Parts: sequence; structure tokens; C-alpha cells
Amino acid sequence: MRICSLLPSATEIAFALGLGDQVVAVSHECDYPPEASSRAVLTKSAIHRKIHRSLDVDREVEQRGGDIYEIDEKLLEQLKPDLILTQELCHVCAVSYTKVKEAARVLDADTKIVSLEPTNLEEIVANILLVGRMTGKVGEAEKLASQMLQRINSVKEKTRTVQHRRRVFFMEWLQPPWAGGHWIPQMVDYAGGIEGLGRLGQPSHRIGWDEVVEYQPEIIVLSPCGFDVNQVMEEAHVLGSYQGWEKIPALLSSRIYAVNASAYFSRSGPRVVDGLEILAHIIHPELFAENPHPEAVRMVPRELVLGKRMH
Repeated sequence: MRICSLLPSATEIAFALGLGDQVVAVSHECDYPPEASSRAVLTKSAIHRKIHRSLDVDREVEQRGGDIYEIDEKLLEQLKPDLILTQELCHVCAVSYTKVKEAARVLDADTKIVSLEPTNLEEIVANILLVGRMTGKVGEAEKLASQMLQRINSVKEKTRTVQHRRRVFFMEWLQPPWAGGHWIPQMVDYAGGIEGLGRLGQPSHRIGWDEVVEYQPEIIVLSPCGFDVNQVMEEAHVLGSYQGWEKIPALLSSRIYAVNASAYFSRSGPRVVDGLEILAHIIHPELFAENPHPEAVRMVPRELVLGKRMH
């Protein structure tokens, strides 16, 4: 089978199921596992690697109406894939199903296009089983799904009886501020917190800073979509443009964290369970003393949050 994966999480799923040798092309954002970068690249973005500040990215996406991706139709025709994995969930995160369908008009009618649309953790696991069925890797998919569900349930069980569920603001964009959606509020819930600003199963959304101040978060997780920890730390000083920090418990108790959003939170693939375990450690270190990925989390100094650059 010849597979084109136009979604980073789908690429991770394919490789995790042992389909790496059948993946003939990926998107420009597919960077994990490392061997995925040796595949042909089918897409490009109008803003990829050109602008970095979150405010500039937000403005550019808005100006373009969210249409920021292009597909190499000639290469697609040459590759003649049997299966294309894509998504409809977020037109900003990856090339859309509609655009893929348009591009696929150059292919045989036998080419299957599968759109992966998870909105919670259980649906992410279900998508892995779906890819397994589509590719003849049912056994591998069932094994991976079972391992993921076991780890998810282990976290849920540990936090089931916690006395105090801390208020968490999972900040999915720094400037302007966005609250996390889809599986993020569920991850916070399973990890023993409350995400009162995000919308479970719904897209992430722009939020007024006054809502954040009023919410009084005890923990803030900085996880701008597609950023790694270093990129978050480089931009954390923009938080100093927001007012009312003296009223936010998370700042007063120094519980503001930068995380590797790209690897563990933004993508609906196998590593989202690592993200859940990281989140559980952040929210309840007394229950989850060990951080499974210490390199993926950094505490953000108060001075940086207040807009003072660190030297």
C-alpha cells in the first residue's frame, strides 16, 4: 500500500503501526518520527518558517481566511497513493479535507481519502484502530490502543478522589490569548484539574484576558499550537502586555509552565498520552512525582511573565 499522510498525527500513527515503509509522502510539518522527514513532501504553507511571532501568525492567518496551505498536485499524481490521510478538524493546523479532495481529482477513483476527526482522547484511540483496519494492521493497532487506554485509565484512577481540583488555564495561543479545545479540557480533567475556559469537543477559541483574570487560574500551561518549549520561552515575555497579573494565583505561586505543545498536546496521535502524564505531573506532583518527559516542561519565571526579558 502507498500512503500519503498530510497530518503530523497521522504520520505518527502510521509509523507506530509499522507502516513507515509504506508512507511515500508527508506534509511539511511531519517531523516525527525523525525518519518521516526523509519522505517526499506534498504540502507547503504560506507562513511556515517565515514568521514566528504568535501575533504575526494570527494576523496572517486571519488575513488569508485560514487558507494557508498548498498541495503539490503534480507530485501527488506521480506518487499514485492508495490511501491519503488528512483532517477536517482545523483548517489552520493542517491542509483541509476539502483541499485534499480537490487535489485528488488527478488520481484514480480507487484512492481512498480518510479524514481523521477526533475531538477527545477516546476518539484519538479509535482513529488508531481505524487506520489499523484500513491498512491491514489490526493487531498492531489493537495493541497500541490497549496500551494507550491502560495509561489513560491509570491517570484517571489516581486523580479520581483528589480533594482539590485546581483551576487550570491551558493557553493555546499567546498573543492574542486562546483557550484550548477538543481533547484539552478532557486531558486537564483526567489529570485532576478543571479547565473552565476551554470547550470540550469544540475548537480552541479566542478569549478576552479579562475572562482569564476573572477565572483566577491556579495553574497556567503555555502550549501554543505547534510550538516547542524553547519557542514558548522565547515568546513568554509577550504576556507582560496583559493586565491584572497581581490577581492571578498562578503567578503568585509561580505555577506557570511552558510545554512542548507540538509533541504532546497539539497532535491527536499516540504521544498525546505522554501529554496527559506530563499534565498530571504539573497539576498533582504529589500524586505523579515523576515527569516522564522533563525536557518537555519548563517553569516560567515570574519576571518573564511580567514582560521582562531574561538574560
